[in-house]
Amino acid sequence: MAERGRARTRRGGRAPSSSARRPERARRDSAARRDSSRRDGPRRDIARRAARAEGRRARLRRGLSATRASGAARVLGLSNTRRAAVLAIVVCALAFTIAVPLRTYVTQRSEVSVEEQKRERLQDEVAQLEERKAELADPAQVEAEARRRLRYVMPGETPYMVQLPEDKQQAQNPGPAQPPAPQGAWYEQLWENLRK
Repeated sequence: MAERGRARTRRGGRAPSSSARRPERARRDSAARRDSSRRDGPRRDIARRAARAEGRRARLRRGLSATRASGAARVLGLSNTRRAAVLAIVVCALAFTIAVPLRTYVTQRSEVSVEEQKRERLQDEVAQLEERKAELADPAQVEAEARRRLRYVMPGETPYMVQLPEDKQQAQNPGPAQPPAPQGAWYEQLWENLRK
């Protein structure tokens, strides 16, 4: 590796410096540098020191972050793949712990909506019954209901029953016939059904 500011010859010795070759010019250049450094010296030195300090801080930050990451890996003894697997396991565990309460919440919300619908139906029914109760508070309405539904009459009145032809037909044909009651024990009926 070549040293800075020094040139070497092929034989390994030192080459004569440029100041040795041209002594006057080197002296003039060094004098000019000294003069300019006297004028700008303190400012340049401060700027150089600040730049060096920034460089050191940046290197120190990079080094600290690298040592922190590598330190965590050393403490846990995990590679990147293992760390990713551990992270996946942790995420799955969190998902499972959240899934059960979430499912319970969703089912309860559906049950609540069903119960609210039932409550609305019952409120409608209560409102209808309240109206009916208000209607039946009138004695004339109670009397009309007794005459219509129970066929009551007031004392001294003669009741008449009017039968229409449709009523006779319904009395003669009473709906669908019910099957006859089975006769005998159940096992006998089973045997009869199997033989058929």
